[in-house]
Amino acid sequence: MRSTIAKIVVGLGVLAGCSSVVGSRAVVNGVGANDMLKLRAGPGLGYEIIMGLPDGTVLNQHECVTEVGQRWCHVSLASGIGVSGYVSADYLSTH
Repeated sequence: MRSTIAKIVVGLGVLAGCSSVVGSRAVVNGVGANDMLKLRAGPGLGYEIIMGLPDGTVLNQHECVTEVGQRWCHVSLASGIGVSGYVSADYLSTH
């Protein structure tokens, strides 16, 4: 019974397209030299911008969700200053 439940849970993760590992490291990549990736209060463009993150910023990546066709990941700054929010997954490279 336990192995059946484990297989179902793993299968659901695969079907959901869960390509990120909770708690993994990610780096901001591809926003350009004169721009910043917007860290938002929630998963979508309608949420308040908390701060801008330049290319090369190291993040702790948590769960990701899809909202209106866009994948958003909950992240926190790896520097440990207690800032967290959501960013577009399009601008994250896994470490």
